[in-house]
Amino acid sequence: MERETFINTITEPAWLDKIGDAVQPAILNSFQAGGKTGQDIKDFLHGVWLGHPLHPAITDVPVGAWTAAAVLDALELLGKNTYAKGADAAVGIGLLGAVGAAVSGLTDWTATSQRTRKLGLVHALLNVGATALYSTSYFLRRQKHTRKTAIGLAMLGYGLVSFSAYLGGHLVYNEQVGVDHNLQFVDYPKDFVAVLPENELPDNTLRCVKAGEVPVLLAKKNGVLYAIAHTCSHMGGPLSEGELMDDACVRCPWHGSVFSLKDGSVVDGPATVPQPNFDVRVTDGQIEVKLATSPKV
Repeated sequence: MERETFINTITEPAWLDKIGDAVQPAILNSFQAGGKTGQDIKDFLHGVWLGHPLHPAITDVPVGAWTAAAVLDALELLGKNTYAKGADAAVGIGLLGAVGAAVSGLTDWTATSQRTRKLGLVHALLNVGATALYSTSYFLRRQKHTRKTAIGLAMLGYGLVSFSAYLGGHLVYNEQVGVDHNLQFVDYPKDFVAVLPENELPDNTLRCVKAGEVPVLLAKKNGVLYAIAHTCSHMGGPLSEGELMDDACVRCPWHGSVFSLKDGSVVDGPATVPQPNFDVRVTDGQIEVKLATSPKV
């Protein structure tokens, strides 16, 4: 309860919404202006090619490098000056990694809303502050008379980045940003289950049905039946309320992820995890589905 009160407090300021309203569309528009190339860059930064978000992997670089710098700086303050060059190098490596973390993180942030968008913005601003402190520290380290000041700024930056990392963990583990939202449904049908009379699914339509307790997206496109998991893996959006596209794909209504109805694969992000897909058949006028046992093509 105390944690929730704290999170609510830091996301309460109205100026966070104002910044989000200005910055989020600007980033999205910049990707859209690039057409197919812009979408490919966006998918790369989301981590579609990786199968999970790219941002957490890149953050290990600055956090790891700056942790090493903090240890080496502490040793230098204890009189072990031989570690000074190592600390300087670690700060520089962390700054390079921070660029990649920032770009991928901002891309993921464009696919958030409500409280997660505000919390993500606080997370980003803390990282900007930490990077500014480390940048100043890096240049001050070149002068012997400002070296202790440089180390002090780096320690302050490490405090900020550590707090930011805590918020990042909250976004993943508590707000479920970047988590596969289909993992909650583990009891997928292994045998065919009747879900809907065939005559109740018109051509070129989407429909949410239940296979036991599991929500399934049924689609009929040009007379062909498809079935994938109904809950968008990105943030849990209802795919049946999305757009059925001409190339047998569905676009999520929440953040625009596009999935192939043929095999559930991610066509466009922000989703990085494919949808579970189902074999479909019609028996005695009933559409039946079961979890696919082999990839579809």
